[in-house]
Amino acid sequence: MSHDHSHDHALPTSRTKVFALAIGLNLTFVLVEWVFGILSHSLALIADAGHNLSDVMGLALAWAAVGLARREPSDRFTYGLGRSSILAALFNAMLLMAAIGAISWEAVRRITSPSPIQAGTVIWVAAAGIVLNTGTALLFLKDRHHDLNLRGAFLHMAMDALVSLGVVIGGFLVIWTGWNWVDPVLSLLISLVILVGTWDLLKKSFVLTLDGVPHAIDLPEVREFLVAWPGVCQIHDLHVWAMSTTENALSVHLVMETEAIEPDLAELGHQLHHRFHIDHPTFQVEWGDPLHPCRHGHR
Repeated sequence: MSHDHSHDHALPTSRTKVFALAIGLNLTFVLVEWVFGILSHSLALIADAGHNLSDVMGLALAWAAVGLARREPSDRFTYGLGRSSILAALFNAMLLMAAIGAISWEAVRRITSPSPIQAGTVIWVAAAGIVLNTGTALLFLKDRHHDLNLRGAFLHMAMDALVSLGVVIGGFLVIWTGWNWVDPVLSLLISLVILVGTWDLLKKSFVLTLDGVPHAIDLPEVREFLVAWPGVCQIHDLHVWAMSTTENALSVHLVMETEAIEPDLAELGHQLHHRFHIDHPTFQVEWGDPLHPCRHGHR
């Protein structure tokens, strides 16, 4: 028996505007940063531009996934297309990993033969990046805690601001010391920062893709809560998985005491939503008939 629920599938206008603004601003800055990176011979600036471009693609994927996730279920996709948000987060993380490899390869090559850079240009362009990326990160600040997709967007923009700050510092170091090798070394450090920030997103999105328990849900705690429900003497075949980056599902068999009355499944579903953010619970109620045991009883 499943718990009744309803969801608003309309994509909020405010969120649409946030994505459109973030993508437009960042794509413009990518072009500016790429051009000035080439003109100033700065690999760190080009590396940051490449990372920002991957973020633009990630934002576009996240935006598309949010729209798909809110489509109504159909005869073909009975759960809807919510899982597209998980795939977008996974693809976004993989895209960043590929960018890290390309940047690191070029950085190692340039360390052995560093090229002179126009440090002043690098500093001003990267400083503009700090302002832009910080502003973009703030657009996703409110929703970052309950949506892995939007959390990825927020973290990438926040990391970009930090990386741009590193590029500024590197530009000043080149001016003060004349060490042109600082630029490719800095690009390696940028890659390391991106790797650290991306790994968590990659790990969590991969787990959700394989129907793993969402990281925010403590399964033993859920199990303990269900067993303590009035009339329940045992549970088995408990599964929790993500239907999207914002909605979680549960299925479980509830074995009731012999004299127990029918459990209040609507209230149980409400409590699961309130305590564990589980939106789609499905319950199979059993009275523990020893002559007709459930074949899943040992799971």
